[in-house]
Amino acid sequence: MSDAEPLAPQYSAAAIEAPLYADWQARGLFAPSTAPGARPFVIVIPPPNVTDVLHMGHGLNNTVQDVLVRFERMRGRAALWLPGTDHAGIATQNVVEKLLAAEGRTRFDLGREAFVERVWQHVRAKGGIILQQLKAIGCSCDWSRTRFTFDPAMSRAVREVFVRLWEEGLIYRGYRVIHWCPRCHTALSDEEAEHADVEGALYYIRYPMADGGEPITVATTRPETLLGDVAVAVNPEDGRHRAFVGRHVVLPIAELEIPIIADEHVEAGFGTGFVKITPAHDADDFEVGRRHDLATPIVMTADARMGDAALGGKPGGRVPAPLFGMDRFEARKAIVAMLKERGLLEKVESRLHAVRHCYRCDTVVEPRLSDQWFVTMEPLAAPALEAYRQGRVRFIPERRGDEFEQWLTGIRDWNISRQLWWGHRIPVWYCDRCGLQQAFREDPAACPACGGPLRQDEDVLDTWFSSWLWPFSTLGWPEATADLERYYPTDVLVTAPEIIFFWVARMIMAGIHFVGRVPFHTVYLHGTVRDTHHVKMSKSLGNGIDPIEVVNRYGADALRFAVTNGLGVGTDIILDPNDLDTSFASGRNFANKLWNVGRLLLSSLGDGPLPALAEVPAGELTLPDRWIVSRLARVARETTEHLERFRLNDAVGTPYHFLWDDFADWYLEEIKPRLRDEAPGGAAARAVAAHVFDRVLRLLHPAMPFITDALYRRLPGRGDASIMVAPWPGADAGRDDPDAERDFAFVQALVNAVREVRAEYGVKPGAELKIVVSRLAPRQAGAIAQAQDMIRRLAKVGALETAAGEASVLGRVGSHALLPDGAEVFVVLGDAIDVGKECARLKTELTRLDGQLAAVRGKLGSESFRTRAPADVVARETEKERQWTARREALAGKLAALGCA
Repeated sequence: MSDAEPLAPQYSAAAIEAPLYADWQARGLFAPSTAPGARPFVIVIPPPNVTDVLHMGHGLNNTVQDVLVRFERMRGRAALWLPGTDHAGIATQNVVEKLLAAEGRTRFDLGREAFVERVWQHVRAKGGIILQQLKAIGCSCDWSRTRFTFDPAMSRAVREVFVRLWEEGLIYRGYRVIHWCPRCHTALSDEEAEHADVEGALYYIRYPMADGGEPITVATTRPETLLGDVAVAVNPEDGRHRAFVGRHVVLPIAELEIPIIADEHVEAGFGTGFVKITPAHDADDFEVGRRHDLATPIVMTADARMGDAALGGKPGGRVPAPLFGMDRFEARKAIVAMLKERGLLEKVESRLHAVRHCYRCDTVVEPRLSDQWFVTMEPLAAPALEAYRQGRVRFIPERRGDEFEQWLTGIRDWNISRQLWWGHRIPVWYCDRCGLQQAFREDPAACPACGGPLRQDEDVLDTWFSSWLWPFSTLGWPEATADLERYYPTDVLVTAPEIIFFWVARMIMAGIHFVGRVPFHTVYLHGTVRDTHHVKMSKSLGNGIDPIEVVNRYGADALRFAVTNGLGVGTDIILDPNDLDTSFASGRNFANKLWNVGRLLLSSLGDGPLPALAEVPAGELTLPDRWIVSRLARVARETTEHLERFRLNDAVGTPYHFLWDDFADWYLEEIKPRLRDEAPGGAAARAVAAHVFDRVLRLLHPAMPFITDALYRRLPGRGDASIMVAPWPGADAGRDDPDAERDFAFVQALVNAVREVRAEYGVKPGAELKIVVSRLAPRQAGAIAQAQDMIRRLAKVGALETAAGEASVLGRVGSHALLPDGAEVFVVLGDAIDVGKECARLKTELTRLDGQLAAVRGKLGSESFRTRAPADVVARETEKERQWTARREALAGKLAALGCA
């Protein structure tokens, strides 16, 4: 659509959105301003997985970011929204492994180098689709700065951070129990192993005493791990079991003697008081084992099948032949059956308990003893905690800050190694000749100590190890770049609450530790997109919505309007995947309204320049002119405040209601004669209308960028200027005039009262009425005098009488209505309706209503009904009686007003 063409009769998002976006990009409007004195405003995008496609969570998150960026850009800030993608180690490798499986191959068939190249091929073919989709919803990122966590520069930052932490003694390799995903075949951090409530059972198992005494009872939710038990523990202060310490029990099924030990890990007085200790398959048990120098037998393979690791994959040892190779959950059933058969299963209790699942594939995570790399987190957490407590970083909503503080206070070391091939390989090399183990910034050719060959560690780094550097690595760190100097620290991080620990907290720690400053001053954690059953939208659950489908059907502005208009601080957003109209038609309808307002107004403004509002003499402004300008000033202030406080629903709703309720429904209706030069004051009306429409388009632009720019460019004198860089409405938006707002509100109340009477009595639309307005204060009378023409036209009033005191309406047939501050209006109906016919209709309705009231009162007066009927039935009948009584009083009042005999 050319700016020179007239506006199409119907709004078509498809016709304007793609061409406008291309124009914005061609003009370089997404790059930060280079104007002298322009203060930076920076947001870094939470990088989506490189092979992801857009879902509603992305749609919400990126719309919020774009609203904030466009707002600050219009306020004159050098706004930089820096985009990029994440290499997503586990997710991307899983996708490619599935592709290989469809070919009948595994990554081991290809070998490491060939597999990594295959992943790169997939990334090159599929990567970046999501960035193109972000453009479709209007995201104004500076695409020239797009980053990828596997870019050479980003990889260098990752290597630098690892080596620095190594040199500071904050990275170590430890043999510990970690969270292991049997599906992804990799370790997970505490945050990646997510808790979910699962219906399970608590099994009470008898452990025979080795000396022939009475068996003891141990309770567990994971009986398959008993094959790895090396001890049973009791609390040293538990008087019930202190005498058992030093004795031995026979481990069921494995038939091994294991000791009973005392350890404070056991909660005194809880349960049976006996706790099985399985150091290789439980993190707490591992610590108990270290204190008591216990063995650590592993009884499951990497894919969670039963097998004694000490035998190298052969049956035997702690795992009997019938259980060897069996899946852990099948083994659980088999072991329970064996225990029952041997009389060692005392009882089973159903129980809902929290079980960790892999955050990527949702497989139940298995605690597993393994060599892994860790970062010592406490020295990094302390400065981050201090920054939060000093107010250098804040959370919206505030309650999220409490969660952040609690997590940092009890932080555990971060397991950063993953048993994958796709990712940043751990930059540690080993020399088998001299035993050197060293981290290097550059790949070494040979051992620096003895000159011997080196081999690199096989593991890769956790994906989040690159993501926690995102706010500064994207700006060129570790180099002292101009971008880093100008744009770090950033300003606001917009993300979802579920990654506050994965990502947000770690970025704060990294920013302080490596750059010396917090990476952002505000963390805005928006709600989650849920369906009408309040279930989080998910592709796997089949309850998701494709944002691109929404864009194709309703337009990007409609999508953006829907998600922002429904987004209160700290609340989730509810959308219906089965009825897109319910969720998004409101945005489309508002866009249509905005378009139609633009067509009406633009057709009346002409092509020539219009005077600025400040150039219109005050004496030429009517009461409606002064009212709409004052309302605009108030709306501009409120919208600005809402955006500054991240109240996006109010930031959209305020200008929405102003445009629809005030500007379109009242002001434009009032000035139509002036716009058509059928009444004096046309020039002033056009100047005011153009000014107000211009400013409300700017207020709406952050949320609805396409339609607002398309209409803005059509305003006289705009040429091809884009609203994207138009100044945000400030003090110039309007002139505060509380008197005009109060006076016009009185006029509105009068018009609405007359309209209600017309509707109530079925007055024909074209019929003009006589009204008498009485008990008027001087200011109210003045308001009517200024707006007489408007009142006559909008309320269809022919004769209008006013009185300061009580007006005599004796003998007149009509209806009274109260107005603000004690005034009232009498609407004369004798000449406007067939009074006889209306009286007959009202009497018929009154007779019918009296019959209904008699029936319901008879029922309620019955003692039998009140004592025998259910309470909700009695309540319903009582409510009917109340409503019908009120209706009867209203009908009787109408009959009296009409003088019906």
